[in-house]
Amino acid sequence: MKNLTTLLVAPIALSCSTLVQADFSATTKLASDYTFNGVSQTQNDPALQASLDYSGSEGFYAGTWASNVDFGPADGTDLEWDFYAGQFLQLNETVTLDYGIAYYTYHGGDNSSDGNYPEAYTKFGFASEYGTTGVNLWYSWDYFGSSESHTVIMLTHSIELKKGHNLTFTIDRSFYNNSDNRFWDGNNGYQHFRVGYTTQINGFDLEIAAENTSMDLDTADERIVLSVAKTFSL
Repeated sequence: MKNLTTLLVAPIALSCSTLVQADFSATTKLASDYTFNGVSQTQNDPALQASLDYSGSEGFYAGTWASNVDFGPADGTDLEWDFYAGQFLQLNETVTLDYGIAYYTYHGGDNSSDGNYPEAYTKFGFASEYGTTGVNLWYSWDYFGSSESHTVIMLTHSIELKKGHNLTFTIDRSFYNNSDNRFWDGNNGYQHFRVGYTTQINGFDLEIAAENTSMDLDTADERIVLSVAKTFSL
């Protein structure tokens, strides 16, 4: 699920900067944990991730992203492989729009593919003298193959501490649209909080982030996540 590592993500993830020409790129990333909206997808263990991306001259982009995962010994799933396509628009000097669709697939166990699901997303960006604010929305009508709809609403704000050094604050809420669903630690939804510092050294993208959720789970408690990534133009 690249949308916070991405953005995180990442990778998750699913956003573009202003594009001026068609381009292919590949990214590899090593992280101390793979968290998706604050929930570890690797049982709190490290993750190796990679993506292949295309960005067009008019803002269209598409790509694929993969990571190791671990949902526990009874599951057997060990690989997540995602696909996505979207459109990035610079609406004016300060406002951007990014929208698209992603499809998440899971592999390794006999029933891993039962969790495959689609997700649509829309992201607005607002730049000002105080930094860049993002308002993002993800919606799935078949979340993790459950036949239930699920929504993530996220608010972000990034500031440049100095050239090449950025700090991003994130708060988001994930919830099932059916209020009777209690999947999230006995609740319909949960909150996630994150602060991330990013910089670049010798062509490597470095990030250290602190995050926590409102759930009382070993895979969703407070943690520090470190990552290093390298992007190659193809």
